[in-house]
Amino acid sequence: MEGPVWSPPADDARTAAALEERFGTLAGGGPDGVWAAPGRVNVIGEHTDYNGGFALPMALPHRTYAAVRRRGDGLLRLASAQREDAWQGRVEDVLPHGVTGWPAYVAGVAAVLAERVGAGAVGMDVLVDGHVPVGAGLSSSAALSCSVAVALRDLVPELADLPVEDLVAACVRAENEVAGAATGGMDQTVSLRAVADHLLLLDARDFTVEPVAWTLPGHELLVVDTRAHHSLADGQYERRRRTCEAAAAALGLGSLRELSAEALEDRGVQALLSTVPDAPARVRHVVTENDRVLQLVAALGRRDAERVGALMTASHASLRDDYEVSCRELDVAVDAALEAGAEGARMTGGGFGGSAVALVRREDVPAVAAAVAAAFSRAGLAGPRFLEAAPGGPAGWVR
Repeated sequence: MEGPVWSPPADDARTAAALEERFGTLAGGGPDGVWAAPGRVNVIGEHTDYNGGFALPMALPHRTYAAVRRRGDGLLRLASAQREDAWQGRVEDVLPHGVTGWPAYVAGVAAVLAERVGAGAVGMDVLVDGHVPVGAGLSSSAALSCSVAVALRDLVPELADLPVEDLVAACVRAENEVAGAATGGMDQTVSLRAVADHLLLLDARDFTVEPVAWTLPGHELLVVDTRAHHSLADGQYERRRRTCEAAAAALGLGSLRELSAEALEDRGVQALLSTVPDAPARVRHVVTENDRVLQLVAALGRRDAERVGALMTASHASLRDDYEVSCRELDVAVDAALEAGAEGARMTGGGFGGSAVALVRREDVPAVAAAVAAAFSRAGLAGPRFLEAAPGGPAGWVR
């Protein structure tokens, strides 16, 4: 059996220089600049964002880079360092659903921002280079959208004073309306508003954020990319979102954020929830997950690694049993990490594949990674990849 395979973050300077050179070869002349946006890992608080709840994500050091040259003719020419399928079209033809595949995340941002400044202002040539693992549940799609969004903000004078909240909303609309992914906004918020060396306590009721310092320097967050492909556009994510919305409506609530753990036990509440298929278990996850997020923030304030880990593990059990978004690969990763001495572990992201994250004492990281890799081999699963996740900074200009 081979040892763990690691996916380190790219070096900004080298990656940007290589991207500029390739851009010149493809487009004739250099870009106006290179921008980058991070992926994210969610420490706790899954499937709560579209329910108006709490989450505690952080930006990864792994980023997607975009070399961009602005055009004045409303034309979009998009290419990827990882793909052969370049795309070309006009900004005014993008909305709604005028683009498919990865170009939708780039063209969608241009189309939404064009509503503010006109199609001609946001034409561009773009070459992207993704270093956030695709399909890993680490928000590679939001990193793609946000890298181009910050480029347009910097290149288009009329967008220079656009509040970051509006830039987040534009990226969310691009994913919802063009790419067809029913994301709730957490990923884009983290990518654009991250604070280095901090997690972000996200209140999805109004998308305010509060930086939360990482207070466990003796511990690492080990991300396990199970390589079981994850997609938000396959319908499962949206089905659960619709169930939660129907449950809130049945209870006469604006969102499940308004439902407390105590109220959830009320017989009348349970009777109403039983009228919506799958709602009792789905709602139980959302309500208890919100509570776990706040408890974990408090545990970080006390530097209580044992409690942080226990809450992460409880979150995984809830996602596996009540929300039913785990899978064999995620369960193998979590169970193996815990057996090897991780303080806690859970799936992260939308589920049905993607990644797990474990809280591990720094000196135990190699052993835990090796144990997870061995468990995958014994189970006959393709080998996972591993990322060490230190809280990174937000999207912005590189060079």
